Amino acid sequence: MPHVFVETNWLFAYAAPAHHQVPAAAELLDRARNGEFTLHLPTLCIGEARRVIRTKCQPRTEANALRRFLAHATTTGQVAAADATTTRTILNQYESSIKADLDTLDDRLNNLARLPHLRIFGLDDDMLTRTTELALSGITPRPFDQAILGAVLVSAERLWAAGERRLSFCNIDTDLQPWGRTGDAKPELRAAYDNAHIWVYGDFTLTQPARREGFE
Repeated sequence: MPHVFVETNWLFAYAAPAHHQVPAAAELLDRARNGEFTLHLPTLCIGEARRVIRTKCQPRTEANALRRFLAHATTTGQVAAADATTTRTILNQYESSIKADLDTLDDRLNNLARLPHLRIFGLDDDMLTRTTELALSGITPRPFDQAILGAVLVSAERLWAAGERRLSFCNIDTDLQPWGRTGDAKPELRAAYDNAHIWVYGDFTLTQPARREGFE
């Protein structure tokens, strides 16, 4: 059975309010449900995704900015009163929809955690030790990314030792990808993944970059 690791960005793309969601993230979960592979998610990604969703997806700031614009624009005649009324109605619907999504976020995360084809795992002593090693080596700069990377590497090594093959990391975090923004290589990070037998994909479709021939 192949195994695919995911991180906070996948959880955000799956569980955020509807207009922030990425269809390919849900499709990845469907593929796991259909038995194509098992998904693995470090526990600490849940708290991080929950925090980011609740802070970045709040609608009021943008909605109030538009309301202030409408108040000014109707006074100066830039926007017709009828158009402003319609726009305000849409803004109210937008806010209500986002609020409803955020109110059910914890339910969605709890339902996700109970799925048999998604394995959520916490950090143990070996993973924390690896995190410290990564911090000292400077392979990736941010502490949270070091923890994610340490967790994924150790978990993948254990799967490999148990005879599992076709290990992948679906990862759109540029700090965790073994290539730079312009495609330049990150040799130390690439070596860390190769040593753990992990192929890194930069999208949710598991197509890019194409898996190297002969890479188990």
